[in-house]
Amino acid sequence: MNKNQQQTLQKGLLPRHVQFIALAGMIGTGIFKGSSDTLNMAGPSVIIAYLIGGLLLFIIMAALGELALAYPNHNVQHLVNKAFGGQVSYIVGWLYWINWLLVTVVELLAAGSFLQFWFPQVPLWLLSLLCTVLIVGINLFQVKYYGELEFWFAGIKIIALIAFIILGFLLLLGVIPSNIHDPLANFTDHGGFFPHGLTGTFSAFLVVMFSYGGAELIGVAVTETKDADRVLPKIIKSAVWRVIIFYVFPILIICGMMPWNKVTGQESPFVQVFSSTGLPGAAHIMNFVLLTAVLSAANSGIYATSRTLFSMAQSKVAPKILAKVSTKGIPIMGILITSIFILVGVYLAYLTPSQVIGYLMTIPGFTVMMIWMSICAAQLKLRPRYTHNPAFKVKWFPFTTVFALVSLVIIFIGFLFNADNWIGTTVCIVTIVSLIILSFINKKPLEIK
Repeated sequence: MNKNQQQTLQKGLLPRHVQFIALAGMIGTGIFKGSSDTLNMAGPSVIIAYLIGGLLLFIIMAALGELALAYPNHNVQHLVNKAFGGQVSYIVGWLYWINWLLVTVVELLAAGSFLQFWFPQVPLWLLSLLCTVLIVGINLFQVKYYGELEFWFAGIKIIALIAFIILGFLLLLGVIPSNIHDPLANFTDHGGFFPHGLTGTFSAFLVVMFSYGGAELIGVAVTETKDADRVLPKIIKSAVWRVIIFYVFPILIICGMMPWNKVTGQESPFVQVFSSTGLPGAAHIMNFVLLTAVLSAANSGIYATSRTLFSMAQSKVAPKILAKVSTKGIPIMGILITSIFILVGVYLAYLTPSQVIGYLMTIPGFTVMMIWMSICAAQLKLRPRYTHNPAFKVKWFPFTTVFALVSLVIIFIGFLFNADNWIGTTVCIVTIVSLIILSFINKKPLEIK
């Protein structure tokens, strides 16, 4: 293999692979584990937070899809560079990598916590380490095999969510006998629909944003996709409504089947619901599905982090060695560096096993919002500069994009000044300040291949 080939990623992903990679990135710990946190924050009104978050998600996905078609082979960092120059794109590129790194750590720690359902005596850090070894190994395959594995990984959790939704509604409607006599009472009793007021609903947005983060992975995967111009609009339109259904419907079922204040957080609300039905083996089956779901999201995370490092190395804003590609066409050094940082997360699980997931889950909420804001801002800046009309465009521009950008800014500022998020806020501010300083030190212009 010559030098030219060594610097090229394989275009081995099929449309179904890309669609499921995007879904896999969005359906993981945020819904299966994080839903317990959002329910405790907001009660049944968390449904409103997921719906508003879903609307913002749709606008972001549409804006990114339009930009990807207007500027083929440009990822999020490249688009920001085209709109605002090298310094801002430097910050966004590294922020995106940090975001996905944290998400991947959270997913692997969640996988360890789900394994504790069967192995309660084994420490969280050890189980998470075993999951890390498995997922890193999968990412060392050729990208087409990774895509195929991810397709089936994601398929398992999507089928399970559909089964959960159908079974849940049958139980709530009384078609299947259960001990639930008045499911509507669980929405209005125990403090009402807004048990913690609108403040509680607003406070849940940070985990909701973490949950929906991953949509922009399409902007990474499209560079390894065949016939991107044709398949991307279909992927965006179908992925968004499916994800909203897979979040809102399960939350409705959980709230109907059990009082929101009975969600413990010790195990997934999904497992709690199945345990309460008394169906034999149902909780074990659901826990297995949840395990494959978070492993799938971690799989997407390592894919995203390694490709982001590769892209930045090619653009001369990351060390050149990170552009090294194996004989199988995968960014081997990017995977290695990501794996080292994941081990730091495993070490944190060793230090604070009971709190680490909750702490780490809030930080990507901040980074996701900043990345989404940069996508909106880039589209507003670049739309007048298009050299050709893309096949897919955001409707009611610029009002929809401005609405999303203003909403994200309001949510972001609200969380910065919320005392309950002091850890996430501190990490966020330190990270941004550090990246700004480094962007002044790095004088190399972004080179787009």
